[in-house]
Amino acid sequence: MKKVAFITLGCKVNQYETNSMIQQFLQKGYEIVETTKKADIYIVNTCTVTNIADRKSRQMLRKVKELNSEAIVVACGCYVQVAKETVEKIEEIDLVLGNNEKKNMVEIIETYEQEHQKHSEVQDVMHQEEYVELGEITYTEKTRAVIKVQDGCDRFCSYCIIPYARGKVRSRKPENVIAEIEKIAQKGMKEVVITGIHIASYGKDFKEEYKLIDLLEKINQVNGIQRIRLGSIEPLLITEEFVKRLSKLEKICHHFHLSLQSGCNETLKRMNRRYTIEEFKTIVTRLRKAYKDVILTTDIIVGFPRGEARRV
Repeated sequence: MKKVAFITLGCKVNQYETNSMIQQFLQKGYEIVETTKKADIYIVNTCTVTNIADRKSRQMLRKVKELNSEAIVVACGCYVQVAKETVEKIEEIDLVLGNNEKKNMVEIIETYEQEHQKHSEVQDVMHQEEYVELGEITYTEKTRAVIKVQDGCDRFCSYCIIPYARGKVRSRKPENVIAEIEKIAQKGMKEVVITGIHIASYGKDFKEEYKLIDLLEKINQVNGIQRIRLGSIEPLLITEEFVKRLSKLEKICHHFHLSLQSGCNETLKRMNRRYTIEEFKTIVTRLRKAYKDVILTTDIIVGFPRGEARRV
C-alpha cells in the first residue's frame, strides 16, 4: 500500500481542498500518513497570499524530498497557479499542478508513475465559469467541518494576487452545500465553518437572485448542526438587511472577522477597498447593536506603499 503525505499552506479553502484530495486517495486504497513520516508521495498544497507564503511554499517543496529521495513530489495550488515557471525550475518537484487539477490528482499521479516524466499542468482559471465540485470530502476534525461554498474573487484589491490565482466568482449550488452539511451532521459533527475566497460574493453569478444570507438561512435549518461560523468576510456585506436576517439565526456564532486592512481613507482608496473608515465604524456599530456579546477581529496591512503596489 503506497503512502501519501499532505502539506497544506494558507487558508481554510486550501484545507477543504486537501481534504477532498485525501478522500480521492483513500478511495483508491492509498494510506495517508503524517507529514513527518516517510511517504511515497508528498503533495504540497501551496499558498501565494504574501511573499512569505511564496517562500514557505518553495521551502516545503524542497524539504519533503529530504524525507524520501525516491518519493514523488507534487506542487499544486495558488502559488503554482501564478508562478508556474518559477515552480517548474525547482529540481525536487516531479509534478506541477494548478488549482483545477486537484480534482484529478490520483489519475495524474498514476499516469506519471507509468511515464516517469516531469509534468506540468495548469489551466487558466480566469476563464473558469462554473464552480468545480470536488466530490466527497474527508474531514480531519471530529466536531467541526470547513465547508467551501464559493471560489474566485473579482474585487482586485491593488495589493492582492488572489483573483489571478483563483479566477472569477463561482458559487456552489445551494443544494450541494446543504447536502454535504446534512451528510456530516449525520456523522455527528456539530459545527460548520463557511468559507470561500470571497464569500460575500456568494450567489452573484447565479441567474436568479440568491445571496449568502439565503444560504445561511437554509444551513440554519439543518438538523444536528448547532453552530455556524463565518470565515473572513467583506465589511460591505454587513448591511442593515443582512444583520436583521442574520440575527434571527440562532446557530450563527457571534464572531465576525472583518478585513479592515487600513485605518486611513487615503490608503484604503489606493488599496481599492471600496469603503471608508466611517463606513467601517457604522458596520461595527451595526453588529454591536445586534449582538451584545459580539467578538470582532480584523486584518491590518502595515507599511502599504504610496506608489503603485507590486509584489517583490
